[in-house]
Amino acid sequence: MWCDWSSLPLLVLVWELSVVRVETAPCQTCHKLTDSFIKGLEVTSSKNFGGGNTAWEEEKLAKYARSETRLLEIVESACEKTDFECNQLLEQIEDQVETWWFHRQQEAPDLFDWLCIEELRLCCPPGRYGPQCKECLSGPGGVCGGLGRCEGEGTRLGDGGCVCDPGYSGQLCQNCGDGYYREKSSNHSTAACAACYHSCNKCLGPQDYKCLDCKPGWILHDNKCIDTDECGTELARCPTNTYCHNTDGSYECRGCDQACVGCMGSGPARCKKCARGYRLRGSKCIDIDECSERAIACPGLNEACTNEEGSFHCDCAQGFIRRDSICVENKLPTGPEKGLFDDMTEDEVLVLQQMFFGVVICALATLAAKGDMVFTAIFIGGVAAMAGYWFTEKGDYMLDGFLKGR
Repeated sequence: MWCDWSSLPLLVLVWELSVVRVETAPCQTCHKLTDSFIKGLEVTSSKNFGGGNTAWEEEKLAKYARSETRLLEIVESACEKTDFECNQLLEQIEDQVETWWFHRQQEAPDLFDWLCIEELRLCCPPGRYGPQCKECLSGPGGVCGGLGRCEGEGTRLGDGGCVCDPGYSGQLCQNCGDGYYREKSSNHSTAACAACYHSCNKCLGPQDYKCLDCKPGWILHDNKCIDTDECGTELARCPTNTYCHNTDGSYECRGCDQACVGCMGSGPARCKKCARGYRLRGSKCIDIDECSERAIACPGLNEACTNEEGSFHCDCAQGFIRRDSICVENKLPTGPEKGLFDDMTEDEVLVLQQMFFGVVICALATLAAKGDMVFTAIFIGGVAAMAGYWFTEKGDYMLDGFLKGR
């Protein structure tokens, strides 16, 4: 076998990149791939070669249960076509899958443990985390005391710290968190943590009068948490043209009415000053109708004034349109333009046609009189055509009129 040693560094680089890609593939993808592979095993468990002589094929080629044919059937359906990560991982680990199928299946029947944990090192066993699969913190109730989860458990990621369930805190999630208290237990087991009243940060029970400490925005008074009205103090900080609105445990800044420049509350009656286009009437800022109060609100020719909230605008009066900043009459056509002969009756058009034809015949007659044979022929043809026209259609028309006149 011949080998091109000059390409060896490139092959090493490609191999290293492939290893990096496999190592960074998530454990979840590997877990999903092996689960799908096991389902494929179940689906094909009752199949065989399906040929005409199955007994001969199994004897000479191999048992279907361990055959390459079955392996290919399982691999082809292991990943959905749209699952890019699964297909990429499967393409990279074909050799490992074949090794397990033909050589390691008996001694390592759990494909996930052998492939994802031992071979690819993408996952860790339950209760372990991180690159070295260290053991998660455990307590009497199991991992994180059974009241939380280990960060990175089952993967080569995470720091192994406990992420406690709601209401619990501490390294092993054995303490009650802020806003929770320990319920009384009827036996010697550790009681669960329950929620305090919504304004309490620490408490002895769920009632509003059992608070020991309050959440921000509340003040403790006789074991009750009283809402702090930030709007009545200097605690509120609202930007210009907004006002403070108190809420439970906090406050929010809301926009002033458009009639106001600065305000103390909602609506045009709480303005500190009226905005442009408004005037104070009593205690309320109301809109100024510039169209009725100004002598000439719209000085432009053929313009009409339209009042709007806080202002007004000028539009062209009805029947006018704006062109080059000037309102001009909108001369829209009332219908299609008339042709030259539209107002003429049929008889008038007929007379006009006869006059035109007569002029042409006279011109041809004049040319024919000079001895020009071409024009003489045209003249005779024109006279014949005119005679034929009169003796057919117009003759019938004149005869019909004469009879009706009688």
